[in-house]
Amino acid sequence: MKSTLFKLSLSLAGAMLLASGTVAYAKNPMVGGAAMYPTKDIVDNAVNSKDHTTLVAAVQAAGLVETLKGPGPFTVFAPTNAAFVKLPAGTVETLVKPENKAALTNILTYHVVPGRLTAADIEKQAKASNGMAHLTTVQGEMLMVSKEKGDWYLTDAKGGKSKITIPNVMQSNGVIHVVDTVLMP
Repeated sequence: MKSTLFKLSLSLAGAMLLASGTVAYAKNPMVGGAAMYPTKDIVDNAVNSKDHTTLVAAVQAAGLVETLKGPGPFTVFAPTNAAFVKLPAGTVETLVKPENKAALTNILTYHVVPGRLTAADIEKQAKASNGMAHLTTVQGEMLMVSKEKGDWYLTDAKGGKSKITIPNVMQSNGVIHVVDTVLMP
């Protein structure tokens, strides 16, 4: 019980600091039931998240594991399993087939931006650009990031929106922002 209350207190404190414009980083934030360690790389943390098993399988199928274990730094907008469920039935199963590796890689690299962009960095870019940050992905296309009703949303090339649900999960080679919808180039 104390552990749960402590985690809730940390989460609430972090949310209040983020809302006030001051960015705080939990030492080892919980994502998908697992602590995320800033000393581990993106892949080594992601494999422990119960909420990211589909993403991890897709990264493996696309052959991107070694890239995301590399020095980076990378900013990854990491869709949860629930985000993948929102896709039309059979989409994930089709994309992870070897013959669709190029299409899968295209989608996954659309979720990655070069550099380590924290929520504060994104907010600063958005403020400098009339409220909308323009981020060029590793895939080569643009993502737009804006604040709506107190939450940060990414808008993809097709006009789809994805909410950042957990920002600033620091990694040894970048940062992860958990998102609730798969982005489409």
